[in-house]
Order: sequence, then structure tokens, then C-alpha cells
Amino acid sequence: MNHKIAKDAVVNATIDILTKAETQLPSDVIYALKQAQMRETSQIAKAQLSAILKNIEIAKEHSIPMCQDTGILVFFVELGRDAHLDFKLEDAIIEGVRRATETIPLRPNAVDSLTRKNTGNNTGIGLPDIKYELVDGDKITITVAPKGAGSENMSAITMLNPTEVDSIRNFILTTVLNAGGMPCPPIIVGVGIGGSFDKAARLAKSALLLDIENNPEKMDERDELERDILNDINSLGIGPMGLGGDTTALAVHIKTAHCHTASLPVAVNIQCWANRHASITLGGDE
Repeated sequence: MNHKIAKDAVVNATIDILTKAETQLPSDVIYALKQAQMRETSQIAKAQLSAILKNIEIAKEHSIPMCQDTGILVFFVELGRDAHLDFKLEDAIIEGVRRATETIPLRPNAVDSLTRKNTGNNTGIGLPDIKYELVDGDKITITVAPKGAGSENMSAITMLNPTEVDSIRNFILTTVLNAGGMPCPPIIVGVGIGGSFDKAARLAKSALLLDIENNPEKMDERDELERDILNDINSLGIGPMGLGGDTTALAVHIKTAHCHTASLPVAVNIQCWANRHASITLGGDE
């Protein structure tokens, strides 16, 4: 049975998840930050993590953005094949973004890439960035992941030779080392391996949505690789906010795809401590 979803429902849902993402950090990220704060041996690092946790608390209590850079808005949409829409889904999400920019409020970050003219409402050509996936069922799940420039600017991609599998770890570590304190560590590191040039980057960005403590998508071998790379990153000593310490990263998440026999794309998408995202499901019996 097809279930009709109203445009207003999508607009309001977009505003709701944007409000939640900008003002409340997911529980797995908060838990990881608290664990890092308890483990830290550097008093400066402990103080930085305490300040971050206090910032998170204040943002939630007063329903205000936890960071002045409210990011560009990236949406991941799982669209049920049987969902019934009589409107353009993209238009509804864009309208929600425009309204949320005023009501939350959000800093207007969308500018023309050449003229640098600001649209004033976080929308423009190609923004918000909406990625669609067709799934079974009659529901729509919308996830928003605001992405700040401080961390996004430190991300990187490379096209390795197929014989350079052993160089993947070094590329990840070099990317994090070059980033230093710029992305506001402790960071989460999303890695995409395989696919094509753009597929690797999409894998890396979507990897940031995975739960820090409980990720059922990971295979045992990959889980071990992620732990090893995480330990290597934390041995760099960059520390919270780049001021030194034991915790440079909270997690490393790797997603892979098959690729061309003559190619090995690797992308690293860095996220700051404010790994903001929120989801909502519409349709069906919801």
C-alpha cells in the first residue's frame, strides 16, 4: 500500500532535524568525549575536553548551535520505492533549510564559488547537498549532517596505484598530521577506499555517520585496521584543539567499494569533535 507524504511534513521534518543536529550532539559522540576526558594524562587536554563537554551541555540546554560555524548542509535521503509524493522532495528540503536558517538561527554559509556572493539562506546551486538512495518500503528517512569548513578543508583524496595498498595507512596518517589542530580535534576520521574518484569521497563522508561504539557494518579485519590506525593517529600527540594530548581522534571509520583493476582511490574526510547529525523517518505507520 502506498502512503502519501505531505510536503509540509517534509519541510517541518527538515527544520526539526536541523534544530536537533545543530544543538544536540549524538550520544555516542558525547560518550566518546567523556571517555577521552577521563583517559587524558595531559591537564591541558583535560581542560579542553571539559570545555567542549560544557559547550555541548549549554547548547542543548538553551537550544542554540554548539558551534558558530553551522556548516553547509548535507542530506542523506533513503527513499522508499512505494512512498507516494505529489511534490518535488528537493524543493521541500530546500524550503526547510531556508526556514531553519532564520528560526534556529543558522549562519548563512552558502556562497557562489567564484563571486563569493552569499545567498543568505544556506541554499544555492548544489546546496544543500542531497544524496538519494532507493530502498524497499513506503517510508522516507532523512538524515542531515552539517559540515563545517574547518574540518572539511583538511580532508584529502588521492589516486594510488593498485600496487600501493600498503600506502593507504600512511596517506591517512599524513592527512591527519598535516591537518594538525585546524579541524578542532579530537576528530572523527572517515575513510573511503575504492569505487571511483567521487565514490571514494562519498564513502568517506557517509562513514562519519557510523556509530563510534557500535558499528555492525564493519568486518573483523576492518575493525582491527581501524583500531590500529586510530592508535597511530593518537600517538601523533596533536591532542584536543591541537594543544597536545593523548586524544587526537575519537574514531576511524572505513568504508570500501570495488574499484577498477588499474585504480585505487582513497579519500579521507575529517570531522571535528562536533560530529553533528540527526535523522527522521516519515511515512508508513509513522
